[in-house]
Amino acid sequence: MIGLISIPGESMPQKKVLLVDDVELFIDLEKTFLVREEVTLLTARTGRQAVDLAIAELPDLIFMDLFMPEMNGDEACSLIKQHPQGARIPVVMVTHGGRDEDLDFCRAAGCDDILFKPVNRNQFLDTVRHYLHVAERCAPRVNSRLSVHYGEGRTRRLHNFSVNISTGGLFLETDQPLPVGTPMTLEFPLPGHSQPVTCKAQVAWVNEPDAPRRLSLPSGMGMQFLDLSLENLQAIRDFVKQECLAPTN
Repeated sequence: MIGLISIPGESMPQKKVLLVDDVELFIDLEKTFLVREEVTLLTARTGRQAVDLAIAELPDLIFMDLFMPEMNGDEACSLIKQHPQGARIPVVMVTHGGRDEDLDFCRAAGCDDILFKPVNRNQFLDTVRHYLHVAERCAPRVNSRLSVHYGEGRTRRLHNFSVNISTGGLFLETDQPLPVGTPMTLEFPLPGHSQPVTCKAQVAWVNEPDAPRRLSLPSGMGMQFLDLSLENLQAIRDFVKQECLAPTN
């Protein structure tokens, strides 16, 4: 069964998300996660339906279960990526972790990202927002390699570099990421800002070295800012805006 469900916001939905899974429970769960997002949801139960719907509707993002009737998700992903119009669509494979061969199937199919069951709400929404903003001219997150000192509590003894930053947080590259929810104190210099930014944060998600959720990023952890001062918030906002407007070669 193929479905289309409009989730209303304050304006007409501008983005389409295709959810593909043969288990109703997971479809309902993912719908619940998106209930406050301004998106149009498309649903499919088999890989073959997913391919047909993806080419017909050209969604902005696809979540695809790996194992399904008629055609598995990796084969469906590969067919979508081979289509001239489907090649640009981000495809996130959803599977149970633990088997390296399953991850190999996903990567070989050309998927853009991988999520593991049971699906975590925050990770799911973070992935949705990341890929739905990719096509925007001035995204709220910019690539930036900043020197970051960090540690639990008030200590800032550890040191690594950021990969990107937004007013909501930054991604920190490290081969030894800490567990989700770990409280942190961050300190990092910001170009054009006389004083380093210091704030509390927490680990929002982890890109594991051996089982990365986001193939485009190195091993590390996404940090969520918790108590940015107005001055630091404005400094980061100005920095992000400046980087978005900077010419590219």
